[in-house]
Parts: sequence; C-alpha cells; structure tokens
Amino acid sequence: MPGAWLLLWGSLALGCRGETAFLRRADDSTGRCTYSFTVASPVEAGCPDAGGVPELRAELTALAARLSRLESRERGSGPRGGEAGGARDPQHAAPAARLEASYGELLRAKSRLEEEKVQLEREKEELRRRLESNAQEIARLRATRCPPGEAGSTPAHAVPGPTAAPRWDPQPLTYQELQSERTEVPASRLLEETALGHPGSEESAGCGELVWVGEPVVFGRAESIAGKYGVWMKDPEPVPPFTRETTWRVDTVGTEVRQLFQYDAAEQLAQGYPAKVHILPRPLESTGAVIYRGALFFQPRRSRAVARYDLRGEAVTAEKEIPGAGYHGQYPYSWGGYTDIDLAVDETGLWVIYSTEKARGAIVLSKLDPETLEIQQTWETNIRKRGVANSFVICGTLYTVSSYSAPNATINFAYDTATGTSRALSIPFENRFRYLSMVDYNPAERQLFAWDSFNMVTYPIRLSRV
Repeated sequence: MPGAWLLLWGSLALGCRGETAFLRRADDSTGRCTYSFTVASPVEAGCPDAGGVPELRAELTALAARLSRLESRERGSGPRGGEAGGARDPQHAAPAARLEASYGELLRAKSRLEEEKVQLEREKEELRRRLESNAQEIARLRATRCPPGEAGSTPAHAVPGPTAAPRWDPQPLTYQELQSERTEVPASRLLEETALGHPGSEESAGCGELVWVGEPVVFGRAESIAGKYGVWMKDPEPVPPFTRETTWRVDTVGTEVRQLFQYDAAEQLAQGYPAKVHILPRPLESTGAVIYRGALFFQPRRSRAVARYDLRGEAVTAEKEIPGAGYHGQYPYSWGGYTDIDLAVDETGLWVIYSTEKARGAIVLSKLDPETLEIQQTWETNIRKRGVANSFVICGTLYTVSSYSAPNATINFAYDTATGTSRALSIPFENRFRYLSMVDYNPAERQLFAWDSFNMVTYPIRLSRV
C-alpha cells in the first residue's frame, strides 16, 4: 500500500511540472500527515512550498499592498477624499483661499471704479454747463456791441433790467464793462468803471480796496505734464492786431520753456487749439510773466533780469536787471517754482515783485517803465515772501494769498503803496484744485487770473468805494 501511494504520488507529482492536478502531502498544525488533491493554478509558474504558512503570508502581503494602493488613491482623489477624511488637503486649500481673496479685491476695485466714473460724469456735466453758459455770455456780449455806423447810439438792450444806466456817449461798449455787469457790479458804478478804459481819466477812477473774491471758474485745462503749473493772461491794453479777447498761455514745467501759445478767443483756449505759437529767443523762468501793451514781460532763465518781448515784431526790445533781486530759488513764494521775480499789472501800470538780501527775504515792490524797464519807484514791505503763496497788485495795493494748497485759503495781507503801510486781511480764497502756482489781476476785466494744478481759472472780485 505504501508503495502504491508512493507510485501515485510520483505520478501525480508530475502535475507540478505541467499536469492539471496533483496530490500533496503536508503536516497540519498538530503534526499529523495530511494528503490533499490540488488543481494547479493557471497563473503560477511553479509549485508552491510544502508548508501552507508561507502561502498565507504571501497572500496577506499582497492584500496589504492592495489596501495600501487603495488608501493612496483615496488620499489623492481631491475634494471627495478631503470630505471623507473630514479635512481638506492644505495644498488645495491655499490656492482656493488666494482665489477668493483676489475675487474680493476685484469686486472692491470695480466698486471704486464705478464711484470714480459717477464722479467724472458729474464733473463732465458741470463743465459742459459752464462752457454753455460762457458761450451764451460771449454771444450776448457780441450782440450788445454797437452796430457799424451807429457808434453814437447805445442799443436799448445793452444794459437789461430795471437797473439800466442812463444813456451816455462813450466809445462802443467793451468786454470789461459787460463783464463787470456779469459779476453783479451795481449799475450806479458802471459809468465810473468804464472811465478806466478812456484816455485822460483819473488814475484812481473806479479804484478801491479788495473786499471779496468769488468762486473760481474754469476756462481751460492743460492735458500734458508740462502744464501742471504755468501762466495764462490777457492784455488789458492791447495793440492791433491783438484784442482784449486774445488769450496767451505758457506751460512752465521744464528747463527750456520757450513756447508762448496765442489764442484769438476764449473758445480756442477751452478747446486747446492755439492760433499761433511764438518761440521765445530765450527760455523764461517761473510763472511770473504778464502781457501788457502788446508785449510779454518775463524773467529770462537763471537771471535777475526782466525782458520785454514785442509780440508784433517777435523780438526782445528791452532787458534790465533788477538790482540785488534774488533769483532761481533764493526768494520764491512758498510753493517754490523759482518764483523769485513776479511781474504784475494793475490800473496804474507795470510792477515787479521780488526780494533782496538787504530786505532779508521781505517782499520788495517796484514800479517799472513798460518801454525801457527802468525802475521808477520802490517800496520795501514787512511781508516775508516765502511766507505767502502768491501775490498780485490792484490799484497800487499789493495783496498776498496765504496758501497754495489749502482748499480754504485767504487773502491775508495788503500793502498800500500810497501810504507805505500794511495790514492783515482775512478774505476767503478757494484753492479748488489744491496747487495754485500763479495769480494775476486783469484791470480790464476786473478779475483774477490763476493757474491751479493744470486748470486755468478766473475769480470775480469786488472792490469797495474809495
């Protein structure tokens, strides 16, 4: 019998080398010999060991490896894996948080842009209304001029309303007179003020002390960076072919400022289209230039001189040094800009405002001959030039502005050349755009011309009776 079993074992053992079945003998857990009939696996390359424990271990090892792969897939399966485990993968949470923060910032930026758009629309509408109002006023002024051939008569509609002045026989009405009416000058003073434009009238006619400055009115805007500060003017006593409507402008940012822009009417200035560009033979410095009697008066760059540029001949016809005057940043106004030498025009003529080492930084005021630029008379004030933002002259009195950037500034000092005394004032003055670089008085229009951070503006004023 044992031999038969051995024969059977030997023959069936061949199944380990390619047969489909075989008989296996092995000890069980109690040490007893057991026989098992086994069908060969189609995927196994060879016979397994006689012991069953190594197979079990191999199977457990394979199962453990498979479970490990499944767990790895679960951990890397994105949001579902995070939800199943109760926590979010930090590598995925950080980009999501950044996206949420960026989205919130975009929403806030969009809100700010919408607010700015609304503000710009309001400003655009306000500017449009002002331009329409100015155009209507200019049209009215032109319509009220005396028609050709009737210079001796005054149209019935020249001074409307119940306060119309009695008929008189001066030269045809000028822009100065009607502008005074527009700024609500009483009709009882209209005749006195027209005397300023007639030869032979007394120098003090219509003059008085400054008592009120109105809100600024924008007439134009400089679009380039060169126009952050500058000077714009009209000639109160023009010579042909120029008129009182001819407007002049200089953008003064830069070291080689030579361009003088000429506009034949205010509408051209508002639209930004000059009729002509004059190229000065020498660069000018600061915002102190003025136009008077057909000439541009300016300070040549890096000099203490004043030059006269004839607008018709397009040449410098006179140049004089101001003795001891500071220049190129020695005694400027508080805003800077090399405003050491500032020219001004009033009812009495041409002035220059400056300071000297002898005056220790106090404002010095001199009257100039407009043809030769010779100094006719000089006054030394007790107003420190660096302590004020700007100044101008009305009826022989120097007035100063307290600040170039404060929105609610004041006209804070006045120096009367007739008495040689100064006094403190507190007349409200609005810096609407917070960077006032130029203020000049135009005696023909009875207005202040100013340059406020790219904007060319005018201020109506009111003078008291002398």
